[in-house]
Amino acid sequence: MIASILIGAAIFGYATWALVKFINRSKKGKCAACDLEKTCSTQCGVQNK
Repeated sequence: MIASILIGAAIFGYATWALVKFINRSKKGKCAACDLEKTCSTQCGVQNK
């Protein structure tokens, strides 16, 4: 019983952490949240039409 509660809490905690991380990255914008921001060759400030 205790093991089931601990496993459930771990899964719920990880899901919460992943959701918060995703929301924080999405608030930064497309290029600011990208792991390749410093080496990326695209220009995010310019929008192509």
